Amino acid sequence: MLENQVAFVTGAGRGIGKAIAKALASEGAAVIVNYNGSAERAAQVVEEIQAAGGKAEAVQCNVADFAACGETLADVIKRYGRLDILVNNAGITRDNLLMKMSEEDFDAVVNTNLKGTFNCIKHVSRQMLKQRAGRIINISSVSGVMGNAGQANYSASKAGVIGLTKAAARELASRGITVNAIAPGFIRTEMTEVLSDAVKTAVTEQIPMKHFGETEDIARTAVFLASPGAGYITGQVICVDGGMAM
Repeated sequence: MLENQVAFVTGAGRGIGKAIAKALASEGAAVIVNYNGSAERAAQVVEEIQAAGGKAEAVQCNVADFAACGETLADVIKRYGRLDILVNNAGITRDNLLMKMSEEDFDAVVNTNLKGTFNCIKHVSRQMLKQRAGRIINISSVSGVMGNAGQANYSASKAGVIGLTKAAARELASRGITVNAIAPGFIRTEMTEVLSDAVKTAVTEQIPMKHFGETEDIARTAVFLASPGAGYITGQVICVDGGMAM
């Protein structure tokens, strides 16, 4: 379905990003596994993709660094000759109550989650405009849709991603480029596994479907948005959250 296409997935060394990278590769795309901190994790993802017969390589880049993003994406486009799919998944948390949150923690989360998404869109848009085709998929969060106590920085950054998605979708639609967001709810990842049983139980009670989602739930949605079948969908926020935000 995605043969001869090139995908760049940020924060793809683990969790949701890893699942999306593997899913896109399984459909035939050549996947750039972007990471910031752990080369070992990214290499493992590449190894798994290649073992399954897919095409992938790992590329280090801190998406919060505007210049580094530009250099990295320019190099990818130069080497592959194109870029068809961008998945902005890289994100961090620095949770705290608003009155206790430091400026540093607020800025760090916004710089990675929101500005990092802008940086990547900015640096791929010219190539996609030239191609008159492209799929941009931004990973937001149920926290950006509903808000979440103790996550003022994270909720603000992920709500910002939704606004950025809609603005970019309007700007790029006439050139055949779609821009959509996925808003995951509570997904079973390393980040959620550290929650106490009491917290997990309390959260589960807020989910109409009464269980956490899996990373593959998000990956399947991303594959659909990248596919030809989603060509007339743009500027949308798809909540994959077991019904939390309805």
